[in-house]
Amino acid sequence: MKQRVRAVLITPNDTMLLMKRVRPGTAPYWVIVGGGVEDSDATHEEALLREIKEEIAGEADIVRLLHQLKNAKGETEYFYLARITTWNFADRSGPEFQRDDRGEYILEEIPLTAKAIAEVNLLPGEISTVLRVSLNRGDLLTTA
Repeated sequence: MKQRVRAVLITPNDTMLLMKRVRPGTAPYWVIVGGGVEDSDATHEEALLREIKEEIAGEADIVRLLHQLKNAKGETEYFYLARITTWNFADRSGPEFQRDDRGEYILEEIPLTAKAIAEVNLLPGEISTVLRVSLNRGDLLTTA
């Protein structure tokens, strides 16, 4: 079964980068940057850094594994907390950006608060809950 990696990207200003998806016939929703682990990826972390580079031409430092879940397709998704230092959405290179039928991808920087996360339709819903609970407890940015 396919494995996926995602990065909860925290900026130097302690905001979070999310990808807003706008697709015809579907209400807008937000996702966390990431994608599938490929056979050429030696580790999940290597796959994640590749995805960050492809999707937002970014450089990040992975802090820790934050959460793991099984998605509706039965795939395992690994969510990592990462500090992003540079990104340039105009220089993205992922194959999904070459397809007109995929709708729009809009990179948004949102406040790193439970309230701001609750105000967007962040999918999957489980990660939205994990982030809001962790922020309310005050332990999201801990490295332990």
